Amino acid sequence: AAYLMATHSNGISARQMWRQLGLGSDKSAWLLCAKLRRAMVNPARALLSGLVEIDETQISYRTEDDPVAGCGGRSPEGKMQVVVAVEVIDNAPGRLRLGVIEDASSASLHPFIKASVAPGATLKTDGWSAYPGVPGYKHEPHVVGKMAAHIVLPWVHRVVSNLKTWGLGVDHGLRRQHLQSYLDEFVFRFNRRRTPHAAFRTLLGIGVAIPPVTYNMLIAAEARG
Repeated sequence: AAYLMATHSNGISARQMWRQLGLGSDKSAWLLCAKLRRAMVNPARALLSGLVEIDETQISYRTEDDPVAGCGGRSPEGKMQVVVAVEVIDNAPGRLRLGVIEDASSASLHPFIKASVAPGATLKTDGWSAYPGVPGYKHEPHVVGKMAAHIVLPWVHRVVSNLKTWGLGVDHGLRRQHLQSYLDEFVFRFNRRRTPHAAFRTLLGIGVAIPPVTYNMLIAAEARG
């Protein structure tokens, strides 16, 4: 299960895991996938550094009342704000961080920056007024104006495009209460895109290092999130 989760190019859904491994129920498959996603976040991971592109986007999610057929069960009102930070190294994307936020205010963005980006880094943004003012960081605003946003922040927008395409195929759409764990899975896979087999070893290493959790603990944690 861990090998499938770590090396599958587009990720593997709980339903696919259930069918492929012959698990007892889809609930068991969901619990297994949720535990593996939890092991995709290394508590000791290094912060992004150097030049970091950062922007916000909206990600659609499926509500309990949405159908699962057709266009993936997307509700037009079902959208959440997500902040995207991409480390840029030699004009190419390095590591990635994603986070669910309440809104695009400084109260939401600044904690994400502090938790994801090392002090001294340069934050390249589209000039949104909520980004300046984080102590210890340089700010490099590039006001979009008439220029296309993907030109100002190319790597952020490439990640967002890939993320939205990937989200359409995850269990017929992302659930709001599980969105951060799915973002963590996307980050894990993106940051190890060149070394999928090393990703498997990393997943096992983190999995044995973090405390175990139960189904009820996972549900409670995601409900709070």
